[in-house]
Amino acid sequence: MAEPEMQALPPEPQKAQPPRPSKPPKSPKLAIPQAMPETPAAPLPEKVPVSMPAPPAPTAEEWQLASSYTLRNSKRYRYAWGQQVRSMMGTAVEGPGQGQVRFRIEIAPDGTIASVKELWSTSDAASKLAWEVIQKLPPMPPTPTGKPLVFDHTISFLSYETGWPPSYQLDCLPEPEPFKNPFAWDGSSAHKVVRREHRPPPPKGCPPDSTAPTIEEEEHEMKRQTDQWRWGR
Repeated sequence: MAEPEMQALPPEPQKAQPPRPSKPPKSPKLAIPQAMPETPAAPLPEKVPVSMPAPPAPTAEEWQLASSYTLRNSKRYRYAWGQQVRSMMGTAVEGPGQGQVRFRIEIAPDGTIASVKELWSTSDAASKLAWEVIQKLPPMPPTPTGKPLVFDHTISFLSYETGWPPSYQLDCLPEPEPFKNPFAWDGSSAHKVVRREHRPPPPKGCPPDSTAPTIEEEEHEMKRQTDQWRWGR
């Protein structure tokens, strides 16, 4: 008889080898802090406060013009008086000592001060200094009209300005009429709309030589408008 054929058995499946445990990463060596040489910190530069020196006092020629200028309630005389006070107040330094003071002044016809009243101030120090200066003002020329001169004036004791010079252009034009409501009615008289008349034409020779604009006045006026409106206020 033929012997039965031997069938080969399938190979035994190999067992999966367990993964070898990985070695933990070496911890980095900690840097040992080293003592740094002590260096003194550089001192911060001290802030220098902003200051504005006092403007020069009006000259004899300017006072002579001011004492003969009758237009706009003696406009030149009023400005010269304010500049005289500010010139004697000295340098304005930024801080609580700076500020503005507004006075109501009455000057007698002979140029002496009849009365002074403080309307408001933004700094007690500036107010005190202005009062001290007013009490020792030098003699001033007579008023242009020969009558008492009453006006309000603001003294600017600030570190960025000393007050703006006025413009005398077209001061010889007559004052405009005060505003009246054209639709106002008393209820009894005939109702009519009153139209406001235009300002009359300037007289011949206006502006005179003393009120003609100068380059300095135009520059000051443009700078004043730029500083006032450049931020959209």
